[in-house]
Amino acid sequence: MNSAIIARTTQRNHQILFYILRNASSLSSSQSTIRWKRLAYQISGSLLTAGALGYAWAYSQAVHASGNKAHLVPLPWSFRGPFDSLDHGSVRRGFEVYKQVCAACHSLKFVAYRHLVGVTHTEEEAKTIAAQDQITDGPDDQGNMFQRPGKLTDYLPSPYPNDKAAKAGNAGALPPDLSLISLGREDGCNYIFNLLTGYQDPPAGVKGEPNLHYNPYFSGGWIAMAKQLYDDQLEYSDGTKATEAQLAKDVTEFLKWTAERDHDERKKLAIKAVLIFVPLVVISYHWKRVKWASLKSRKIAFYRPKPKDN
Repeated sequence: MNSAIIARTTQRNHQILFYILRNASSLSSSQSTIRWKRLAYQISGSLLTAGALGYAWAYSQAVHASGNKAHLVPLPWSFRGPFDSLDHGSVRRGFEVYKQVCAACHSLKFVAYRHLVGVTHTEEEAKTIAAQDQITDGPDDQGNMFQRPGKLTDYLPSPYPNDKAAKAGNAGALPPDLSLISLGREDGCNYIFNLLTGYQDPPAGVKGEPNLHYNPYFSGGWIAMAKQLYDDQLEYSDGTKATEAQLAKDVTEFLKWTAERDHDERKKLAIKAVLIFVPLVVISYHWKRVKWASLKSRKIAFYRPKPKDN
């Protein structure tokens, strides 16, 4: 009797073992199939994404190649790096170029004299510069507008009272405001520098309209603004030699600052954020591993209940 029970129990155990092995094998094969499918989907998605990005890049290059202006020559600007600041000496010289050359036609309506303090000039220097300009103010007690010396809170005055006066003084062309010009043009800084230094004689057989000047870096090749920068055109206050390239570089860096006055502060904030959040991420990851280790490493097993003896 006991031998018969043992034989039946052994046979049942073999059946259970075979069932477990068969299920384990089928489960393993299904998991392997799912894993390979997932890998295939990931590879396919990556290839499609890479192909789409490659096509978009090639299309953009084709569009640029078919444009009506020359390709811009990139320059190694001092502020290109993620943690690089503006060259404030260059920004100061660029302000001098703007005041002596550009301000005759172009405005900076978003820049006030107080913005110069601590960036390019001291407070006393900025007050002196502001007092040299005449600002339209009023009305007075009789209802008339009047002129007064500028002060720190004033914005830099426009050379023309309105757009019609600006067009009348420039043969119908409207000089753009330069406050945001480096952001308003594609590859703004390189565009400004190449435009200012790119004037040349037109190719043989190419003629433009009267009062226009040939510049291959301007869309269409012809621009109403004549060449403005020349070697030794002005004297810098710090004694830097005023070559044409130096003038163009400095005024470009100044216009970069006018468009992004928070440029340096933004990068300082990025450095602080990196120094703060990198340790926090490491600590958070370690805390997560400690808290979840007991849950993710535990094993849950199911044991078939033992049959009761009759």
